[in-house]
Amino acid sequence: MPSFELNGNTYETDEDGYLVNLDDWSEDVANYLADSEGLEMSESHWEVVNFLREYYEEYKIAPMIRILTKAIGKKLGKEKGNTKYLYDLYPGGPAKQACKVAGLPKPTGCV
Repeated sequence: MPSFELNGNTYETDEDGYLVNLDDWSEDVANYLADSEGLEMSESHWEVVNFLREYYEEYKIAPMIRILTKAIGKKLGKEKGNTKYLYDLYPGGPAKQACKVAGLPKPTGCV
């Protein structure tokens, strides 16, 4: 199984680079994963990551992009609840790339 080392700890990932153990997630791990995706984390990136982690905590599923945009729009405002805004932050796909950084499983369905 693939893995990476960070700060003296080893973290297992699946073949797509998603954390195997959700409890391994931390801000340091998120920054490492973001860096590996070519992302420089801003406050807006963290807002999406924190939203996704809260969503997962409540529903036990990583949202598909359509659900993600709608839910973010409700919570963070219309200007942030649209695909253009989310793709600007996460060009590799807001649902897939943001979930990876958030330490969540890869979303299923249309992502």
